[in-house]
Amino acid sequence: MKEPNTQPVNMWDMNPIWDVLTPEEKELLTAQVEVVEYKKNDIIHHEGDTPTHMMMLARGKVRIYKEGISQRQQIIRLLKPYDLFAYRAAIAGDEYNSCAGAFEDCVVYKLNRETFIRFMQSNNAFCYRILVALARDLAVSQVQTVSLTQKHIRGRLADSLLSLKEKYGYDADGALAVNPSREDMANMSNMTTSNAIRTLSQFAQEGLIRLEGRFIYLLNEEELHHISRLG
Repeated sequence: MKEPNTQPVNMWDMNPIWDVLTPEEKELLTAQVEVVEYKKNDIIHHEGDTPTHMMMLARGKVRIYKEGISQRQQIIRLLKPYDLFAYRAAIAGDEYNSCAGAFEDCVVYKLNRETFIRFMQSNNAFCYRILVALARDLAVSQVQTVSLTQKHIRGRLADSLLSLKEKYGYDADGALAVNPSREDMANMSNMTTSNAIRTLSQFAQEGLIRLEGRFIYLLNEEELHHISRLG
């Protein structure tokens, strides 16, 4: 379920990509943006949908994924607050080539495609910042493709753990600030859930991590990086 919120916070206060807009463009942005709340596991957009908006995550966590055989998800990336998404398809006018779903309760700012394209066409500085964001997303995608297709199970799982740490950091108790299920870890690492459970247990036995239910503590990041490099 999703509910609109009529009092958005200024988007340029959350992500500096917007602060190059002119005062007139900012006024239009404020008038056009929609603020939508999603509950955990809600679908934000499906693969194959026609893009009507580009989006920015304001609060919570979102996963971008593809549906595989037997509806198994392959998680492509996880988003943190203020990350942009759904904008490549909005620019190209293509159908979405992946799904977006709420990893936990979240708030999403949605800007209609027409206004977004208008900003890109009229504001060179804004267009350049969007190109930089696209280039960075492409670089991350290339690295992940190598990891998922060429690395062994241990390397892939180490990459997933380090990615979660880089993306979300640690909570006050020192655990990863996101609590993925074992199925989520498998979907991030392109492996079966049983392999994810077994490899996490091996990492725990080796003193690389500590597991407390769904809480994961990274105890030896240096060795996890070493495992990642070995592939």
